[in-house]
Amino acid sequence: MIERIGFMQGRLSPLVDGRIQAFPWNCWQGEFAAAEQHQFRLMEWTLDQERLYDNPLLTPRGQAEITHLRQKHGIEIASLTGDCFMQSPFWKTGGPESTELKNDFRAVARACSAVGISMMVLPLVDNGRIETRAEEDVLVDALQGEAGLLKALGVKVVFESDFGPVELARFIDRLDPALFGVNYDIGNSASLGMSPAEEIGSYGHRIVNVHIKDRVLGGTTVPLGTGNADFDAVFAGLARVGYTGNYILQTARAGDGEHAVALCRYRDMAISWIERYGA
Repeated sequence: MIERIGFMQGRLSPLVDGRIQAFPWNCWQGEFAAAEQHQFRLMEWTLDQERLYDNPLLTPRGQAEITHLRQKHGIEIASLTGDCFMQSPFWKTGGPESTELKNDFRAVARACSAVGISMMVLPLVDNGRIETRAEEDVLVDALQGEAGLLKALGVKVVFESDFGPVELARFIDRLDPALFGVNYDIGNSASLGMSPAEEIGSYGHRIVNVHIKDRVLGGTTVPLGTGNADFDAVFAGLARVGYTGNYILQTARAGDGEHAVALCRYRDMAISWIERYGA
């Protein structure tokens, strides 16, 4: 059970410039030891567009260090949240900029494969949200063109989206299930007022990764259990579709700075929901 519950990189480190989520440049190595200390076995890497190629994931030396730390502390890194793609979406640009951003996508995919990351979360939210069918077609065409590379690398692209249930089911059906799936974000769905039963009933068979967080309706991330997320409905729905993938704590940061204490408490809450419903 505990091996399926991981944390978003940075959640065991101080905030970076007050942001709830950013790559922890000054603490990233130390998070492996902290994760082991607090009995976490799973981490999701986070990658920003700023200083993209300085990130250790994108350098040979950094990849070697990541592999060493992962093995030393017994930490699996199965997935990556590509905030870089949301910050600079190639499906919303054209010309040389689009070409450059697509090259970034390929470089990130190769880097993931080099350290054993098998899923890249591509956020279609905020700056990366799909606003027109033309943007959707550009994205789908581009990703289908990368199918051979993704298959060779053993990397799957999973989408986090603000589409409604019917639209997301239609969208994901356009793409090969062997290479593309859905990242279900509990908090984002709560903020959008979505029905977990309708969402999971529409595309649950394509969910391959889950972000656990809570948000208020139309608002921001809050501590688990204090927002509008219906965790009972979510975990019951995931159990119904036979979900067996990972759960990543993308939870609120601790107001008192005790981030590890908060993260362990949230893990215990997640375990109780999973055990209750067998998800």
